[in-house]
Amino acid sequence: MITNFDELISRVKACSKKTLAVAVAQDDAVLEAVQEAKKQGIADAILVGDEEKIRKVADSLQMDLSGYRIIHEPDDWQAALTAVKLAHDGEADMYMKGLLDTKSFLKSILDKEVGLRTGRPLSHVAVFEVEGIRQLLFLTDVAFITYPTLEDKVHIIENTVEVAHACGLECPKVAPVAAVEVVNPKMPATVDAAELTKMNEEGKITGCIVDGPLSMDIAIDPEAAAHKGASGRRVAGDADIILFPDIHAGNLVYKTLVHTAKVENGCILTGTKVPAILTSRSDSFRTKVNSIALAAVVAEGLKK
Repeated sequence: MITNFDELISRVKACSKKTLAVAVAQDDAVLEAVQEAKKQGIADAILVGDEEKIRKVADSLQMDLSGYRIIHEPDDWQAALTAVKLAHDGEADMYMKGLLDTKSFLKSILDKEVGLRTGRPLSHVAVFEVEGIRQLLFLTDVAFITYPTLEDKVHIIENTVEVAHACGLECPKVAPVAAVEVVNPKMPATVDAAELTKMNEEGKITGCIVDGPLSMDIAIDPEAAAHKGASGRRVAGDADIILFPDIHAGNLVYKTLVHTAKVENGCILTGTKVPAILTSRSDSFRTKVNSIALAAVVAEGLKK
């Protein structure tokens, strides 16, 4: 079981070296992360975009491009299609957004001809190493599905469990969180959580243990679980996957952790043929490198 990002990167290095396809690669922050990923042996990269601009950005970073394959495509949309096709055709193990708007990046993933559709809905998982918590936390969905239905939540769990398995968790513990740890018909999130727990018990959701509803403190803090008399719950105080009721709850927790706690994190889109790395300009350099490492571990898991 991987408990931090140093261990995750070590796991990557023990695998066959992965290749990353970058759409519209003329982005200084992304190229800097790609350079570090190559330096650490995490992944090689195929850079797709305007070659003159890519080289200009690389020069500003003192980045040697001699070891990279560059595909010249000055049109952003065509660059996205070219890069995603590399992943679709198996020439790349991961797909990453460069200087491309998010809408176009997602559109390329969903392209019927060269995209990364699997038939499952896409969802987002953010993996956190938090000081004071012994295991990695998988937070989902904090950035993609706005108001997930019960069916959506099943798919989100399936997608995230796949990521957790790739990180060495044989049977991750899933906590569908809410404001309270008891079912209240007036609080739909608690009703959904109970239904997901039942589906898990009936074998309709597999590869994990689901127990909800749980409040956030009971899900991750053994002392809080004991204090509230919830130590007997199967996930209490030891959750690996935190399933949020909606994007507001997930995004607020995500940003609170990033801006107030000592953390390392990485994020990927799941439900795709290969892992897709959707980072923003505001994400730190470390988050981008960690996201590439996380994608590489998941790519290895998908190959197996």
